[in-house]
Amino acid sequence: MKLTIRDFAAGVAAAVVLAAAPAMAKDFRLGLITPPPHVWTKAAEAFGAELAEESGGAHSVTVFPARQLGNEAQMLQQLQTGALDMAFMTVAEVSNRVPNMGAFYAPYLADDIGHAAAILRSDTARDMLAVLPQEAGVVGVGYGSAGLRQIVSRGEINSAEDLAGLKLRITPFDPILDFYNALGAAPTPMPLPAVYDALANGQVDAIDMDVELIDVLKYYEHADTILFSNHMMFPMVGLISARVYAGLSDEDKAMITELMAKHVDTTLDTYTAKEPVWTENLMGVGKTTKTVGAEFFGDAIATWEGIWSDKAPSLPALRETAASLK
Repeated sequence: MKLTIRDFAAGVAAAVVLAAAPAMAKDFRLGLITPPPHVWTKAAEAFGAELAEESGGAHSVTVFPARQLGNEAQMLQQLQTGALDMAFMTVAEVSNRVPNMGAFYAPYLADDIGHAAAILRSDTARDMLAVLPQEAGVVGVGYGSAGLRQIVSRGEINSAEDLAGLKLRITPFDPILDFYNALGAAPTPMPLPAVYDALANGQVDAIDMDVELIDVLKYYEHADTILFSNHMMFPMVGLISARVYAGLSDEDKAMITELMAKHVDTTLDTYTAKEPVWTENLMGVGKTTKTVGAEFFGDAIATWEGIWSDKAPSLPALRETAASLK
């Protein structure tokens, strides 16, 4: 059919109107592996509530906790394709795709939970997010955290040699796998929902975990020893699908990234305030508790550094930053 000048003009006018129209309202989907009561899940829900308020109801966020959308590897794939809009995800999973992020897991990078928060708020840490769109298909807006890592064991632990041969539950990512391999343990990847029963029935001998979950989920009930080692940070990162991000208006990009970064960051303050409380709670559960430092792990730390100094080029700068923040 032949177009008239009037038809052409009408089409141009319609295109101009569409181009000038604001971005359409959207209900974003945000996935996590953590259960509903967890600090990360609560922060995600608070982010969604504030985004709805700040956008005048134009945008909302539906939060899917407790692996409802799959494990973190599956959710990261969904982010890459745009099937999932957002996630609060362990940096551990991202490090499986972007090895440089493994630098955050350097043993004893942080002295305590407050020091860990300062490291994650540093320019050095923030600069490490820049490559995520190209290397992982996601936009990183900022860091949160779980607590520092501890060890809970069904048996007595008096030295690092006592960890040799133990089936020890870990989150499945290379930096922690290399750490426990260096100790001679048998690191056993296992999803969080399976941990309590696995420890109870002896499927694993020990677990690597933060004090929040040791306390709140009562993992200590099936253990004899709690080793307060603070041996490793466990950061979280707020992520937006790069495909989804590219389709947002500049105004929405600014609003969403600012609000998500704000609520991800609140987890750092929450853990700084609550980790001493959870630790104190665990001191009173009738189990053997021991506090150890880097010397407890002997040569395993140097072995880890030898592996990751090449894999994670940001490691020296991150250690320098950590030292400057003490």
